[in-house]
Amino acid sequence: MRVAIIGGGVTGSSIAMYLDNLGVDVTLFEKNDLVSGPPICHLHAGGNLYREITLKEKIALLKESIDFIRLYPQAIDFRPTIVAVPVDDEGEPEDLIETLEILKNEYKKMIEKDPKNKVLGEPEDYYKLYYKKDLEKLKEKELVKEPKTLDEWMIPFAKYTNLNKIKYPVILVQEYGVNVFRLSAIAKMILEKKDIVRYEEAKVSKKGDKWIVNGEEFDYLINAAGFKSGIVDDALEFKRERLTEFKAAYVVKNKKFDFTWPEIIFHGKRGTPKGMAQFTPYANGIFQLHGMTKDITLFDDGLVSSDEESSYPKLPNHFIEKIEKGWQKEEAASRAKRAIKHMSKFIPEFKDSEVTYVPLFGAQQIPGRDAELRAVEISFEENYARCEVVKASTVTSMADSIAKDLSKRFGIKYKKQIEIPEILSLSDEVITKKACEIAKSRGYPEDMGKRNFSELKS
Repeated sequence: MRVAIIGGGVTGSSIAMYLDNLGVDVTLFEKNDLVSGPPICHLHAGGNLYREITLKEKIALLKESIDFIRLYPQAIDFRPTIVAVPVDDEGEPEDLIETLEILKNEYKKMIEKDPKNKVLGEPEDYYKLYYKKDLEKLKEKELVKEPKTLDEWMIPFAKYTNLNKIKYPVILVQEYGVNVFRLSAIAKMILEKKDIVRYEEAKVSKKGDKWIVNGEEFDYLINAAGFKSGIVDDALEFKRERLTEFKAAYVVKNKKFDFTWPEIIFHGKRGTPKGMAQFTPYANGIFQLHGMTKDITLFDDGLVSSDEESSYPKLPNHFIEKIEKGWQKEEAASRAKRAIKHMSKFIPEFKDSEVTYVPLFGAQQIPGRDAELRAVEISFEENYARCEVVKASTVTSMADSIAKDLSKRFGIKYKKQIEIPEILSLSDEVITKKACEIAKSRGYPEDMGKRNFSELKS
């Protein structure tokens, strides 16, 4: 029994390693490089960065994120995230607290079920609330090179944020970072060594109960082609409603802020000039910025949908050119400058940051018609699995669902793979070296391949 996977992003690569570890004969087709798609910067362990999604989705994201950390511990920055609500935002911090308490209890139940699930620290430390008086006290503290306590993580925020621009309480939550370059390094070192990857564009067709990919015959087909998933569906005459959205984040450097930061989120209404501002730290003063406005991360014509004639939402050509050929330097710089300005409304001294000219960008597919959807179920046809990942953490549940389907259809020996020994055996040093090489080869600062903070609190 042979399985073909189309697409070597975080989804296709993870599923390939998962199935290979079960002894499945798998071949992965990827036109470009492994794990090189849309920007990934955090897990969404509870979905606290998105106010719009349902509690059910938040709980699903929490559970999937915990599995993801156990699968890829060497790609995780174990540092918390601060969530703040601006004074001119229509939301209130209290709106988030009830959900946080539910998520904390869900996390506690998961640890009771399996102690290895304690990867987000102690349940009682899942989140903590800070009022203005608390931050005023922390503002007087010295910065800590290697924060060990929740209060130590809050010191940079207290020192540099305009505390009059936000509502209280401010929330610190155990939402960790994910490093796309380290994920790429892990995938390449394992899959290339096993000769599982074919670096070629996949052409697919059906012949009886078999799938033909580039002239080879397979028994089972997995569509993990990202925003091009609809092209595969069209070739096989499957109908599927979906959206595709082009988004970008911007890489900047700030020499003054070269110390250990948490991630910071300033909430805002998506698509408006006051859209969410997101500040993701890397090593040595490198930051990744999102601004959920139409002149920073979002684009006026960046959200498109499938239609009756095709399952493939067609992005305007200028986005396809960005994906295939890269950005014009002037546009990359102007959007990065706007991202810096957007963040500087809350962290004034951040205005002196320097832009780089290679954004993190890509097209994200979303099944159905709900652009706010974040937790996604896998979908199946006969001997065909369709993986439309909106958030990277969902790949573990998708891989598990496919393994169960293969067990049912072909009788493979099924066992849930939460940890894969070959991934865990890779040393941090080896991954860092490879990740820095990948970052440099793609035009990004080498420091983006390093872990910003890697101590896992027990």
